[in-house]
Amino acid sequence: MRPSIVQVSIILISVFVFLSCNQPEQEQSYQRPNIIFIMSDDHAYQAISAYDDRLIQTPNIDRIANMGMLFTNASVTNSICAPSRATILTGKHSHINGKTDNHFPFDTTNVTFPQLLQEAGYQTAMFGKLHFGNNPKGFDQFKILPGQGGYYNPIFITKNEGTYEIEGYVTDIITDMTLDWLENERKADQPFFLAYLHKAPHREWLPAERHIAEFAQKTFPEPATLFDDYSGRGSAAKEAEMNLLRHMNWAGDSKIYPEVMDQLGIPDASGWDKGAFEREVGRMNATQRANWDKVYQPMNEAFVQAFPNMRDEEKMRWRYQRYMQDYLGTIASVDENVGRVLDYLEANGLMENTIIVYTSDQGFYLGDHGWFDKRFVYDESFKTPLLVAWPGKVKAGSRSDELVQNLDFAQTFLEAAGIPQPEDMQGESLMPLLTGKTDKWTRDAVYYHYYEYPSIHMVKRHYAIVTKEYKLIHFYYDVDEWELYDRLNDPQELNNVYNDPAYKEIRQKLHQDLEALREKYGDSSEISQKLLEEYLDKLRGTEERLAPSFRKTGSD
Repeated sequence: MRPSIVQVSIILISVFVFLSCNQPEQEQSYQRPNIIFIMSDDHAYQAISAYDDRLIQTPNIDRIANMGMLFTNASVTNSICAPSRATILTGKHSHINGKTDNHFPFDTTNVTFPQLLQEAGYQTAMFGKLHFGNNPKGFDQFKILPGQGGYYNPIFITKNEGTYEIEGYVTDIITDMTLDWLENERKADQPFFLAYLHKAPHREWLPAERHIAEFAQKTFPEPATLFDDYSGRGSAAKEAEMNLLRHMNWAGDSKIYPEVMDQLGIPDASGWDKGAFEREVGRMNATQRANWDKVYQPMNEAFVQAFPNMRDEEKMRWRYQRYMQDYLGTIASVDENVGRVLDYLEANGLMENTIIVYTSDQGFYLGDHGWFDKRFVYDESFKTPLLVAWPGKVKAGSRSDELVQNLDFAQTFLEAAGIPQPEDMQGESLMPLLTGKTDKWTRDAVYYHYYEYPSIHMVKRHYAIVTKEYKLIHFYYDVDEWELYDRLNDPQELNNVYNDPAYKEIRQKLHQDLEALREKYGDSSEISQKLLEEYLDKLRGTEERLAPSFRKTGSD
């Protein structure tokens, strides 16, 4: 008996449904998004015009915010370069992934999210600054700077071509490598993960030749707390060595020539200052150095005339302007080059199904509280820029004030790619926030822990809980001090209200919540003590232990 038309139709529908539910993995992969992760080093949110346009215009980085979502409460778990990057790669807090500071090596037994993407069929590549390790796991291609790298004529460690020097400016070179990979190595039949990682604007700040004269002529508004006396806080803020006048290097940072320092009797207090200048400026070829000297030689000559009569307040203001001119000058190149990548994506039809992230490995002080550098859980260091675009998935021009962290990136990328998240990862996928399902986001507090002390900048060890309204901090080891800040009523964090009776109930609640967070993330006083002892043992093995030359030098 022949089957009826209805029976045939049912059979055909059943076969279609079966085939649809069992497509080959390769065919399904075409729907998985590409991911471009753009990260700069020490790029303060204050220096992105999508956040604040008083210092600099960054139209290309702003394009990402205009296409997608800008996060106003993004933060890090540990505000220092290598540990931040380890947290991003592993989705784990520093005490779990083992990279608590810039001194101890990264535990290479950690599984990183690029490895999982690669195993699931993603083509992976990394160009720029990793900061630790010379053989990043999970990448089909990489070309990375050794350690901090150089601004001019940098050396690169490559996966397939050995180690070599490239003439030019580092931000341009990293972008050239990135675009070359997109054009010539990217496989059209695979989704890709691309890590596009800038050295800039890390210390010491050397703008590209095309930006030197432009930025050296600019004058920037001073932060309200430039002359902060730290009277409302404890010993940690008072003892930190990050003050623009007292601790910033004259040659390496402010670009006063070493011979001018000698002429004016300015000592090399750090034992690192003149060497930093020679190491960075000394990398230039003759043409680059000539273009540099056209701007900086007259600046040095003017400084020689002004310095003998400058009061400390005038020196502080002068150093702030010099800092901003160079720091922001390096960011101008980052913004231009981000624009080059965005233009390529648009011209080659790669915007539609590509997640584009722009962030920094942490925040940075731009004269706020009289400081440079980072490390503290205070906002300018703790908060980091985060802009995410995904056309068709993330609403253009949207904003989120939810408490998100660099801890969350790994799970976000894995969920977007449809890859199961390892149970030992500690973050939360940002997908509910990115796709408008905010009711599924439940986090109301984040955890922070900084370990690298005693060391350069002398920021004391501390851990903290941060909510949208409050911040409770415990400084420990050589002190036992607590600080509590009302983030809504005291956004500049000038007044510690820990002992204010009006905050008694809030303080008690935050203590309870802090202990719960420490338990959730597997941290404890016992672990902190163990890590401290290991760190001090390592310091005892050097002749530099606690000496000024140690405290003021080294990789930051």
